[in-house]
Amino acid sequence: MLFLKLSWESFRFAISALKTSLTRTILSLLGVTVGIFAIIAVFTLVDSLEANIKSSFSFLGTNVMRVDRFPYANGPQDYPWWKYFRRPPGTVAEYEFLEQNLTSAKAVTISASSSTTVKAGSNAYQGMQLTGAVYSYQDVYELTIEEGRFFTQSEINASRNMAIIGREIANTLYPQQEVIGKSIKIKGMKFTVIGVFEEEGEGLFDAPSKDQACLIPYGAFNKMYYTGRNGMEPTIAVQGMEEDIGLVALENEMTGLLRAKRGLKPRDEDNFALNKTEFIQNAIGSIFDVISVAGWVIGGFSILVGGFGIANIMFVSVRERTNIIGIQKSLGAKNYFILFQFLFESVLLSLIGGITGIIIVYFMTFIQLGTLEITLSLSNVILGLGVSTIIGVVSGIVPATLAARMDPVEAIRTN
Repeated sequence: MLFLKLSWESFRFAISALKTSLTRTILSLLGVTVGIFAIIAVFTLVDSLEANIKSSFSFLGTNVMRVDRFPYANGPQDYPWWKYFRRPPGTVAEYEFLEQNLTSAKAVTISASSSTTVKAGSNAYQGMQLTGAVYSYQDVYELTIEEGRFFTQSEINASRNMAIIGREIANTLYPQQEVIGKSIKIKGMKFTVIGVFEEEGEGLFDAPSKDQACLIPYGAFNKMYYTGRNGMEPTIAVQGMEEDIGLVALENEMTGLLRAKRGLKPRDEDNFALNKTEFIQNAIGSIFDVISVAGWVIGGFSILVGGFGIANIMFVSVRERTNIIGIQKSLGAKNYFILFQFLFESVLLSLIGGITGIIIVYFMTFIQLGTLEITLSLSNVILGLGVSTIIGVVSGIVPATLAARMDPVEAIRTN
């Protein structure tokens, strides 16, 4: 009860200080408002941009390791591409070997892709991403089918001419029509549509999207394209266990199995690369970490100016209310009461500036920046309020301490 009365009294004094010199208060709070706006705006843009970019690479899957010739990890300098170029690509035999022997994996799949044109009657769609896959493809990569179904194991084994297409392709070939069960032609071969992927929409970058994709059985793909070193290179991908942090166990097991399958001697260098899809996401995250630091630096200077402004308000407030402080202490007010009173006022003023900055950021989220969807997260709101509170405490602690230590007699005599 005492705390509530103290808070209410401090709140009244804070509002009184705001009304006494509204212009001065607004100008002083402008620094905090701009600072919080700068920090939260940068963080909001960074988080939104990072989420959009990572979603653009969702086609790579999560917790997935791929068998490739070229590693992701090496930088552009001293990149021995000529050595990696001579490496053999993955094969169906290696896929089957891994599928039979891996114990640290949820699923193993193999696929091959090519860009081509698909036709249906007089309509055609160019630049379609055609992928041939096996049944376990759906267990490794994220697939959401809006209409129809996925292939059965028997359809995959028999290399049936069936296809699952993206929403954009379906709308182009069969506008305003039911596409399930209809026929499409790919490189002169007729395929029956059995499913349509859920619409993803336009991404921030030109990353592959399910809207422009077509999935067919791996055997049907081999009827149209030669796969191997001099043809379309297949990709072996493995879904790791959730408890395998960093896919360490999976990487070690895959390395041993692939070396054994390829007949490498103990001293021979690996002629394959095991690429984790998380590497791309971590690389993206590290770039945005640097941008976030820049946001702290930019907003920090504004908050510093705002902190000095609030400290100035509090020093003036202490001087103007010296007589009141003397009267309060002569009537029995404790030092902590005076300290809390002015500290509460300082925090309240800082929070007003911080909330104003957050509100500006919130209205900024309604601005359409191309395909980028800006979202103000709860964590950034809490961060803004937390920083505002800290600035209020730091800015008001010295004036509040001076007020709490005043001698009541001298304070009453002060004009």
